[in-house]
Amino acid sequence: MTDKTGNKGFKLRNWLQFLTAVAGIILVASVSSFLRLRYDLTEDKRFTLSEPTRHVLSHLKNDIYIQVYLDGDIPIPLKRLKRSVGEMLDEFRIASGRKIDFEFINPSGGKDAKQRETLYQTLENKGLNPINLHSGDAEGGLSQKIIFPGMIVNYNGIEVPVNFLNNNPSISSEQNILHSVEGLEYEMIQTIATLSSDTINKVAFIEGHGEIPEIETADITMNLARFFTIDRGVIGGKPGVLDKYAAVIIAGPEKVFNESDKLVLDQYIMNGGKVLWLIDEVAVNSDSLVYGETVGLYRPLNIEDQLFRYGARINPAIVQDIECVQIRLMVMSGGTRQQVVPAPWVYYPLLKPSANHPITRNLNRVEGEFVNYIDTVGLDPAIRKSILLSTSEFSRTISPPVMISLKEAELIPAEKDFNKANLPVAVLLEGIFPSAFKNRMVGNLTDDKNLRIRSESKETRMIVIADADIIRNEVKRSGSNETPLTLGKDKYTEQLYGNRDFLINCLNWLVDKNGIMELRSRELRLRLLNAQMIKSERFKWQMINIAGPIIIVILAALLYSYFRRKKYTRH
Repeated sequence: MTDKTGNKGFKLRNWLQFLTAVAGIILVASVSSFLRLRYDLTEDKRFTLSEPTRHVLSHLKNDIYIQVYLDGDIPIPLKRLKRSVGEMLDEFRIASGRKIDFEFINPSGGKDAKQRETLYQTLENKGLNPINLHSGDAEGGLSQKIIFPGMIVNYNGIEVPVNFLNNNPSISSEQNILHSVEGLEYEMIQTIATLSSDTINKVAFIEGHGEIPEIETADITMNLARFFTIDRGVIGGKPGVLDKYAAVIIAGPEKVFNESDKLVLDQYIMNGGKVLWLIDEVAVNSDSLVYGETVGLYRPLNIEDQLFRYGARINPAIVQDIECVQIRLMVMSGGTRQQVVPAPWVYYPLLKPSANHPITRNLNRVEGEFVNYIDTVGLDPAIRKSILLSTSEFSRTISPPVMISLKEAELIPAEKDFNKANLPVAVLLEGIFPSAFKNRMVGNLTDDKNLRIRSESKETRMIVIADADIIRNEVKRSGSNETPLTLGKDKYTEQLYGNRDFLINCLNWLVDKNGIMELRSRELRLRLLNAQMIKSERFKWQMINIAGPIIIVILAALLYSYFRRKKYTRH
């Protein structure tokens, strides 16, 4: 009788302990659902948002809806990218106080081919860049799949595309994915900050000196319009005409600047204005190459002294580089038969972006055309100079006048003749600049008698690029219709160079006041498995992963049974 009563009491205690444990778990889960405790235990803090990002998200006034078109049957590397995008958007949603909502959409999920093609075209028209994936099946067939690794950000009825896949052909796919993950926070928050800002910065293209026509800068203009209000106009020698602009672009002038316009630009800079200079000191008529040859001539623009005072000198020499774009040539084959073949064109160098600056980090090579090079001059400690673009280790220069012939593309360049390395082509200048009109009489240069000349600038920035064609897009002409083509896209290989991203980053850096551009310096470590060890020890690790968990469960069960018998067995 006593044994039965003791067993009942023991069972009751066990049930009470079980119910208490369950109630405790439910209570802890309920309380924790109201707590927002998040700890980033990663070494490189990949799940920690920066202060500029948190500031932007915490001050959102309206909701943001994001459609991410990276879903469906995609390769494993892109699945990792998708997971990183989802994790980042989760952090954005929490930091914004649930003002950000998002969904992942499979662009290939349509019911039929026509519906899918319609969506593809819509997404491409909105600005998302598609990539074609080719995969084989077990029977040796080849299938093609179109992926849109990007998102559409919707805010107050405005839609803005964000392409977040870095697709640099010179590095591995794993590194491309890593660079894409590194840039996710910047790509997202830059767009959100622009959309949610109460004021939009204005940027002006300067005209009146034979600058590149509007149709040939249409692609970069449309892409800059995502971040800025874009205007075009002449200076006209009017002091203060540029004061309302956060930055101005001088793209490929062909005519000499008069002193009045130089004064306006100088005083704009002295008052904190930012300038993106794209200047050619050697004039080359590329259109003449259709006849087989053209000529390069020295063309001074009367701004050389001004740039020199600011710390840069564009050398009037054309750069040739072994690492260059390939052009298509018509050559004779078999005596009379003509054939189109690719040939290296050393006058179109593939410029190297600096790996150490936020503007150029993780960018694709930038395509140049008849490039000059830059010397940084002066020892003024108030001016900081950073090289953004440079040539390869195998380059050389030729001085004008020079005859340029397409027959040169048929020659194999010899490395020993290309003995100059890393010639600067784009330079960032930051700091306090001296006026180019310091100690000069300017009364005859302006009608504004009240103009007070500043001899020293406020803290400001400018970028000097010794190649105007970096910003020039090709134009497809059919009768009277003109269609601008994608800037930096090779029409033969479909490869997209970094011209557009480079220029957008340049403008964003020039006007950045909240430190968002610094996010492009973020670095994550690539932790890859040892491929050789995987191959040689494949079976061992398969057995460990398959049998290991089973053995652990069996051992745990045996230990539990042993200690239970030991505890409750009466001696």
